[in-house]
Amino acid sequence: MLKTTRFLGLDCVQLENATLSLLVTRSTGPRVLRLQIRGRESLFAEVPDFTLEHPGGGLFHVWGGHRLWHAPELARRTYLPDEAPSEIEEVEGGMVVTQPAEPATGLQKSMRITLPGDEAAVVVDHVLTNHGLWPVKTAPWAITQLKLGGVAILPQGGGPAGAGSLLPNRQLALWPYTDVRSPHLVWGNDHILVHATLRGGALKVGFPNPRGWLAYHLGESLYVKRARFEAGREYFDLGSSSECYCNDRFLELETLGPAGIVEPECSVCHREVWQVFDRVSFTAEER
Repeated sequence: MLKTTRFLGLDCVQLENATLSLLVTRSTGPRVLRLQIRGRESLFAEVPDFTLEHPGGGLFHVWGGHRLWHAPELARRTYLPDEAPSEIEEVEGGMVVTQPAEPATGLQKSMRITLPGDEAAVVVDHVLTNHGLWPVKTAPWAITQLKLGGVAILPQGGGPAGAGSLLPNRQLALWPYTDVRSPHLVWGNDHILVHATLRGGALKVGFPNPRGWLAYHLGESLYVKRARFEAGREYFDLGSSSECYCNDRFLELETLGPAGIVEPECSVCHREVWQVFDRVSFTAEER
């Protein structure tokens, strides 16, 4: 039996094992609002007042934590309010959280969240189902909002070039509001570091990520999310399978599945595996 509670004024369900505790809301979403090693602070940002304006009217409430969107980002469909309650079904080792299909797009978002054993790991399957009348080109887009004060670690996957190689081996996408001179960005050869200490403005970086992981170090905790990169497939945002956004309220680690056509009454799934490591020291520089 899943334990119920209230958090940020929302009805929530608790999922936990001997190591981790999560809170998933049934009031909106789907959203995972909290993730913590038991007895420790949650790593996820809490921003119940943060909203995005939908062009057709209404507000999209971000809330914080982890959410599922569908790419590409277009305000008229991405910022659709999702205030309708989600359905939560208990399954072995976890739960499935499903929102009603969006009337404007026909897409339905669902997350299957499970804890494998008692280790500090979470498996999240992000599912988009097309209940509309026409095929839709889209991709699952998994977004985790984390508290400020830490450092994001973004691996660069090109590896060493072969002797005499004349071809590029790295690719970056930069959003218009990203100042490449920002002191919050550290451009290493093996990793890009993002210091989540902005006092204003925002920045965003995206890239193909064959190494398949992103990380965030906060205090003595290290949060790692992993997602498969499918070489040769198309990705939105100039080929980005991984992205990092930061402003003065939160930092986001984001992964995307490949772009593809979802036929009516068909689904596409994108899996992330989260790991949380405790008592981890980190030096924000390349050696």
